[in-house]
Amino acid sequence: MTARPHRFANRTALVTGSSRGLGLLVARELARHGSRVMLCARDEPALARAERRLRADGADVSSVSCDITDPAAPGRLLGAVHERFGPLDILVNSAGIIQVGPLEALREEDFRQAMETMYFAPLRLTLAALPDLRAGGAGTVVAVSSVGGRIPAPHLLPYVAAKFAAAGFSQGLRAELAGTGVSVTTVLPGLMRTGSHTAARFHGRPGAEYRWFAAAASMPLLSMDAERAARAIVRAAERRRPELVLTPAAKVGVRLQGLAPATTARLLGLVARALPAAGDRPSHDVRGAEAAAQSGLPAWVTALGDRAGARFAEPRRNG
Repeated sequence: MTARPHRFANRTALVTGSSRGLGLLVARELARHGSRVMLCARDEPALARAERRLRADGADVSSVSCDITDPAAPGRLLGAVHERFGPLDILVNSAGIIQVGPLEALREEDFRQAMETMYFAPLRLTLAALPDLRAGGAGTVVAVSSVGGRIPAPHLLPYVAAKFAAAGFSQGLRAELAGTGVSVTTVLPGLMRTGSHTAARFHGRPGAEYRWFAAAASMPLLSMDAERAARAIVRAAERRRPELVLTPAAKVGVRLQGLAPATTARLLGLVARALPAAGDRPSHDVRGAEAAAQSGLPAWVTALGDRAGARFAEPRRNG
């Protein structure tokens, strides 16, 4: 029997945040489906490594180093895509930052940074890409939000606020573009093993915050293998699905939120009270490696997450 060709074969894709983690894995999966892929991230050395890795696998790939929060970024990115591959068919907004800590340790600028990275930057890029996506008659937008964009997880408030906004824009965009041929898929992942605990920023009592976040992001029952997640994301986008919720825990949470929002709110309040307080002298914006050193967390607790981070090019725990 002849295998059915992938819908994304011979299409051009742009994936933000694709030097490491989930963005890199989605880019790799798109390339395996026959797409030409433009990578985008701020970290030039990591981006160059990612491009070499995908090329070694036979991918038709290029990259451009870019801070997506720069208002000029959409023009630069689309110009690079057009010069290298031609019109854009697939846009994956995957870049993000994670800030962990209680509200008392956060500042307005933390919320602004989260919103710029995970809402306004994807908004500008999507609007700039729409002429290409409409012209092709079958364009695709993939918005990687989070289950935190549906359920307000405690001690992640800047992240949650930005992801709620991103999910709302993505779902509204699908409705606005109905009948144009452009499909929009909103992805709501739970925790995934990408080594994200090493790249997160911690506030308040960094060691204590690192302990719960790193453990949760590495546990098999709470977190998901990121390669499996990437396959599911690309498959959902090819099938033009409106929404994809990833991880069993996230699916349970989303269902509970929909059926019993008051009960969910009470449970989240209990979780918030169980998490570390800010302390008398809260720290601010502490990197993962430094927070890990303060945590006293045994290495075996995060072994799966650390191993995934090494494979998917996140910064290592020892910095």
